[in-house]
Amino acid sequence: MNEDIFNMEVRKYLKKLGVTSQREIEHAVMKALESGAISGTETLEVKTTLNIAAIGLNYSIEGEIGLE
Repeated sequence: MNEDIFNMEVRKYLKKLGVTSQREIEHAVMKALESGAISGTETLEVKTTLNIAAIGLNYSIEGEIGLE
């Protein structure tokens, strides 16, 4: 395994994950605000699961996103 290439590929994936996730969260929050499903003062619980079947990785990260 070439560690430099591996590191670069992991960073590239994480950058894509971060940018895409932020866009999707922002879109979903705006839609929920517009529909009245949330008021905009909530703290949203969030859970992300990272799965790489080929190596048996299944890891979850939990947190909160405050809207105010």
